[in-house]
Amino acid sequence: MLVTGMLHGSRLLRHVGFPTPEILGPDASEAAIQALIAKHKFVFVKPVFKGGVGKKGKAGLIGRATSLREALAEKERLYFAEHRHGNAVAKANGVTFEAGVPAEHEVYFSITDSTEYRAPTMTLTHRGGVDIEELDPSEIAHVPFDALTGLKAFVVANALTDIGAPRNIISPLVQQLPKLWDLVHHYGMTTLELNPIRMRPDRSGRLTPVACDFKCGFDRDDHRVARFDLPADLFTADTSDFEREVNELRTHQGQSDVFVINDRGTILAPTFGGGANSLVTELLGDAAIISSDFGGNPPYEKMKSVARICYRHWLKQSNVLFIVGGKSNNTDIYETFRAMGDALREHFSAHGPSPLYVVVGRGGPKLVRGMGALAEACDGLGIPYRQFGFDSAMSEVVLYARNVDAWMKAGGRAEIAARMGLNKAEAA
Repeated sequence: MLVTGMLHGSRLLRHVGFPTPEILGPDASEAAIQALIAKHKFVFVKPVFKGGVGKKGKAGLIGRATSLREALAEKERLYFAEHRHGNAVAKANGVTFEAGVPAEHEVYFSITDSTEYRAPTMTLTHRGGVDIEELDPSEIAHVPFDALTGLKAFVVANALTDIGAPRNIISPLVQQLPKLWDLVHHYGMTTLELNPIRMRPDRSGRLTPVACDFKCGFDRDDHRVARFDLPADLFTADTSDFEREVNELRTHQGQSDVFVINDRGTILAPTFGGGANSLVTELLGDAAIISSDFGGNPPYEKMKSVARICYRHWLKQSNVLFIVGGKSNNTDIYETFRAMGDALREHFSAHGPSPLYVVVGRGGPKLVRGMGALAEACDGLGIPYRQFGFDSAMSEVVLYARNVDAWMKAGGRAEIAARMGLNKAEAA
């Protein structure tokens, strides 16, 4: 659940009083745009994407205008721009006009949870405005801090001193950057990134940090997100009907994070756990239909609803139903597997059977009972299956699922269809 760009970012930053440039939205009048240019000499025209899509500058999707004519030309070019970065594709719907901020110094700043330090961590460099990966490590400060005490001014001061930042930018940043921890901590954010922060001089030469680009991620299950009163459709752009249906089931108990990777894939992989999801998604490649995390000990009814939606959208094209996750500490495997088996029975009853091979890899409480319940469902439906317990390497289980998919494509699907008594039309 990501927010990028200054249209909404400036509004969020105002909650803690962090300076931002003047910004006009997609509905800005020509008179307002002209007045903004006259006041600030130039403006940046940026497309508005919902969700997080990076590398817009390198893709030529940021326009600069010094006149109304140039600004309107950039608006026409970028208003419905499409951008692809990696596997992510997004289409813009509008532009912003952002006042130019002249500056000699640009700063990169972020706060995120670090798996290395097991603590919130500040990343800071005075060489902002570029990809941080391109910088020498000696120019970047990674500083973990205590979430209970927060990001203190001395932490920022020490970090800037250690990386050799110019002295005239240290004091302004020390005054402003600690505010950003309040934004992260009190409003349900998981990550926050400002790049660049431009150090704007006033008439006396004193510098003020101004956030000129914004990115943040939210934990949508954290009730504190509601404090922002963000529009409900902000996080629903470019999502499929399937993703919207699953996301509507979000509750305080159990995740329902899902993303369609390849709508022509052949392995439907409901996954439990973020780590498992990363490994499974990478190893399955284009065969994977969805990327998902359905962990968090979902109750029976929720898991059944999630499974029902997955089956309705994707089961007919799937060769393999791959139910996989790590060794759980608190998820009731019996409840989740029983729900998925019951949903499978109901799907076959309502929509008819289809050739399928079920592969399971899981560990956790009530595992044997859960596998028994799922095996009973498969046996009743005439579906072949293979189940792996906690003592099996997950990578090997993923490779097994891939091999089954290859076998299904090479004639196994027709063989299973024949065993199930399906004609060619039903087996397709």
